[in-house]
Amino acid sequence: MTQPGPADHALDNISWLWRLRLPTQPLLRHLIFALCGVGILYLLTSLLSPYNDYEVGEIALYVIALAGLSLLTGMNGQISLGNGAFMAVGAYTMALLMTHTQLNFIVELLAAIGAAAVMGLLIGIPATRLKGPYLAGMTLLFALALPPIADKWSTTFGGDQGLTTTVPNAPGNINPEEWLAWIQIIGALITLVLLANLIQSRFGRSFRAVRDDEIAASLTGIHVARTKVLAFVISAGCAGLAGGFLGLSTGVVNTGEFPLTLSIQLLAAMVLGGTGSLMGMLWGAVLLVYLPQWSTSLSGYFNLGSGASAYLATIIFGAVLIVVMIAAPTGIQGGLRWTWRHISGSMSRPGAVIPPVSELPGGQSPHVPMR
Repeated sequence: MTQPGPADHALDNISWLWRLRLPTQPLLRHLIFALCGVGILYLLTSLLSPYNDYEVGEIALYVIALAGLSLLTGMNGQISLGNGAFMAVGAYTMALLMTHTQLNFIVELLAAIGAAAVMGLLIGIPATRLKGPYLAGMTLLFALALPPIADKWSTTFGGDQGLTTTVPNAPGNINPEEWLAWIQIIGALITLVLLANLIQSRFGRSFRAVRDDEIAASLTGIHVARTKVLAFVISAGCAGLAGGFLGLSTGVVNTGEFPLTLSIQLLAAMVLGGTGSLMGMLWGAVLLVYLPQWSTSLSGYFNLGSGASAYLATIIFGAVLIVVMIAAPTGIQGGLRWTWRHISGSMSRPGAVIPPVSELPGGQSPHVPMR
């Protein structure tokens, strides 16, 4: 009889870890994940340079915007190409309050969320009568119409020069970039915890029911129009918070920070990360931050000129989107989830495990709430 070797002991340890069960109460489970994220990100930001801390903060703010968009599109089935404009509403609200008032920083952030949510309410009410490309076209018009407003009233919104923003003073000897990154990380973690609990609640079930079949949802007593408007308001509020954080990162708020391409890139990044998956929005945010830098480096390597880097970023983004959709139709997070299930199933049961066709990367994956 052969004695177990080191590899067998390692496999047993991995299997034991896999058998650990997290608390069944959603709020407690999500708080545990958030606390783990706090510890990891604290160590990460402490070790990184100020510029890398700035990039981590940008990833955090894009996670907020993508999480709201994922709830709207992935959970409720509404396609929006106007979340970049909602980010602009939040950014301009915060910049105006910083310029003309002496309010607390938290109050200014809440005002940015509220202003974007109110705008989402105004857009969401007529949007309840639209579906598919018609809804996308309406939100696209909103994204196109907002920048000229800021240019027309340049005395209020700063015109091309924009409005300046200031980061709250960092305590102790913490550098400003690390302090801002921590503010954005905490905002992202709070947003993810709140959205994760919302998705697990009756509101999340209503969102999914409306997405799957509006008539059936209405017959079960769900107010379809109200549910759609609520999803729009929450998504817009998340975009407003992300816009306020983006204004703090850049130090200035102007229309150049919120072009139409931003809304399109947000939608593409959401699909890449995994539509309806909150954890998948992290991968989408990483791509949004680093793909332009990679394209700039690639453009410099091939001596394509500075003007080609912006177009190259869009081309690379589209190429990555095509590859991911072919390899993993449910996005990066969906592909990772399928891989983990396959590996864990192989470890827990003897012999090969053949997953159902619905869980294969090339199959039709069922809609599942984010965990």
